[in-house]
Amino acid sequence: MRYLDLSAICWRKSSYSNQDGGACVEVSDDFVALVPVRDSKTPHGPVLAFGESGWASFVSALRDGALDA
Repeated sequence: MRYLDLSAICWRKSSYSNQDGGACVEVSDDFVALVPVRDSKTPHGPVLAFGESGWASFVSALRDGALDA
């Protein structure tokens, strides 16, 4: 298993995050073919990493309303 050094990456708040402080999802664009995702309320907590195509499919499903909140 490979571990990524995530200590110096830049995070941005997802456009799907609630601006009132709820559902705060942050993603990073610092890797090729990999999208790290974390909860901004726990910045030192776990990070999920998705393959680029899997993340794109997930975002498309959100945009299309195929997933319930």
